[in-house]
Amino acid sequence: MKILVTGGAGYIGSTICSALEDHHHTPLVIDSLVTGKEEFTHGRPFYHADISDIDVLKTIFEDHDDIEAVVHCAGRITIPESVINPFIYYKENLSKSIDLFNFLSETRAKRIVFSSTAGIYENKNGEMVTEGSTIRPGNPYANTKLAIEMALHDFCLAYSMSSISLRYFNPIGADPKMRSGPYTDNPTHILGKLINAARNKTAFEITGADWPTRDGTGIRDYVHVWDLAEAHVKAIERFDNVVSQEQPFLAINLGTGQGFTVLEFLELFEEVLGEKLIRLIAPSRDGDSAGSFASLEKARTLLSWEPRMSLEQGIADAIKWSRKHTTH
Repeated sequence: MKILVTGGAGYIGSTICSALEDHHHTPLVIDSLVTGKEEFTHGRPFYHADISDIDVLKTIFEDHDDIEAVVHCAGRITIPESVINPFIYYKENLSKSIDLFNFLSETRAKRIVFSSTAGIYENKNGEMVTEGSTIRPGNPYANTKLAIEMALHDFCLAYSMSSISLRYFNPIGADPKMRSGPYTDNPTHILGKLINAARNKTAFEITGADWPTRDGTGIRDYVHVWDLAEAHVKAIERFDNVVSQEQPFLAINLGTGQGFTVLEFLELFEEVLGEKLIRLIAPSRDGDSAGSFASLEKARTLLSWEPRMSLEQGIADAIKWSRKHTTH
């Protein structure tokens, strides 16, 4: 199948493109390159444009009138930035997504797989969450993801569209074949910060140590980015089996079903790296929560998917990627 991937030059989007190719599908990429990397688009049809640029969208569908579905990854994803400047997030994530959906509603590509977030769930004390858990986003970034889901749901009902919203927990690692990986100079996620601390011989800050978890540090469900990418392939291939006219919008959690605290993650990272890091306790960040981990029942049942990669593999792949690719 031919699939349009928005944000296909980003960390997750480009890995999804590789997974699609490995399963004999053809990804097309649209990306503004505001945060994406052009090198991740090499060898693929690439349109350097914003997802709300209707003229470019028309060109894409004129060039490729056999697009079967859209994987929508484009958007900003940094929680602290969203707290400081929510306008950018509502404009870039929500407003432009609505423009995209409106355009797609008049094409044959009415199947949409949306990159959502488990951050839309109510702040949990390290507990499991299902797709039926209480929805209560804790920051502007998560608010925009929920708003996009709500818009998608309404579009599906009104315009004969259909959508699977994949609610990511915490992606880590890199493409095992080293075709793509994380590339932010100043990462806000734990693994990027650990790699920077190890590389620069600086302290790793544990942001918050008084959460109601087993050791006081936040708990998260870390899923290998390749497992995440393969879940998108499953969603595309099984789309018509799980989405129907009666239920045109579905939400599915993507995680491992297991939570690790920051301290546990740090200790595992040190084991994989073979070095000890300096550690400091710092205040929690705006928008942070104690955390949670995913129930995988729906993903297993509907997508026949479950993660295959271990946390150690995710850490090792990220370290390998960082050693091969510098961001300076």
